[in-house]
Amino acid sequence: MRGSPPVPRAPDRAAGRRLVRWFRRASRPWPWRRDRDPYHLWVAEALLQQTRVAQAVPFYERFVARFPTVRALAAAPLPEVLKAWEGAGYYARARHLSAAARRIVAERHGELPDTVEALEELPGVGPYIARAVASLAFGRPVVALEANGARVAARWVREEGDVRSARVRARLEHVLADAMPPRDSGPFNEAVMELGETVCTPVAPKCGACPVSGVCRAHAELDDPSTLPHRGRSRPRPHLRAAVVALEDGRGRWLLQRRPARGLLGGLWEFPGGKIEPGETAVDAARRELAEETGFAAGPLAPAGVVRHGYSHFSVDLHVFRGTAAGAGPRSLPPHQRWVAPGEVRALPLPKATERIVLRLEASGTASPDSGSRRGRTNASRRRAARPPRARAPPRRTAA
Repeated sequence: MRGSPPVPRAPDRAAGRRLVRWFRRASRPWPWRRDRDPYHLWVAEALLQQTRVAQAVPFYERFVARFPTVRALAAAPLPEVLKAWEGAGYYARARHLSAAARRIVAERHGELPDTVEALEELPGVGPYIARAVASLAFGRPVVALEANGARVAARWVREEGDVRSARVRARLEHVLADAMPPRDSGPFNEAVMELGETVCTPVAPKCGACPVSGVCRAHAELDDPSTLPHRGRSRPRPHLRAAVVALEDGRGRWLLQRRPARGLLGGLWEFPGGKIEPGETAVDAARRELAEETGFAAGPLAPAGVVRHGYSHFSVDLHVFRGTAAGAGPRSLPPHQRWVAPGEVRALPLPKATERIVLRLEASGTASPDSGSRRGRTNASRRRAARPPRARAPPRRTAA
């Protein structure tokens, strides 16, 4: 503990106004701050929900360049929207933006709602985004509490509770509401976020540069303000093993399939595959998953390496195999499956892990990115190469 400085007063409107003045001098020039367009702010907030600010900028600029208005977004097919979102992750955000844009055009003539209640009725718009857009775009005097704001408020009042609990978050919202200048709610919310991102950081906060350190109990009373806020213990992230098959037809095309619209990576295209069960080898899992998901069998499966990938709630080792489809001949595919030339794969909306698998396949010589032919093999050598044995009859289809 430090000596015995006076206990700071609780943050008040005067502190809020100082913070807003600091923000107007020191704010970073992010592209969504240029025009205060409600649609642009909405897209930015959707991105920023799961993406660091600096990382979000190129995705934001690409997305609004392709869909500059709500009407443009509403008119675009969902696969096109997912492709524009590619790489940003958490694809449910893109699906929700698309669905909400269609509703805004159909029900509100392309104009975003300007109240928290109406915004929360849109697909994918939760309490934080609704309050952020209502405040930043329309000046509604509401607190938009996210991780940076919770950290700033917890240090201001020396909140010792778990900031993930609803009761503690409600207390922190009251702290910020008491400091919010009613006519500057948008700049105040942005100022709190900016302070948390640049000054009141999780580690080594720059208290000497803080415009409101005089109202901060953590600064006045703790040797290390970064010990706040407290968070409960996080559960360890599970690690899984899965097998994936890059199955080729007789023309060097790969079999890809589209994931269900709902759920993880909904609507994106990937290679067939799935979890390796206990006691199962990776190649056996690859063959089983291929048959269960597509009804196809393959000749010998050749390993093409392991791709390690992390998601928000788990990580996975993807054991990649390549092989050639076995069967009596070509057959029609259901709408969620298609044969795709390697050079055309990237035109589809792909999960990041699938992009990495494609790179691994190209590097291992499975196919060139342009023609689908195997590297290092001439036409003559391909004719001489022994083909894998073919099954006598195609296996019975099972549900995907």
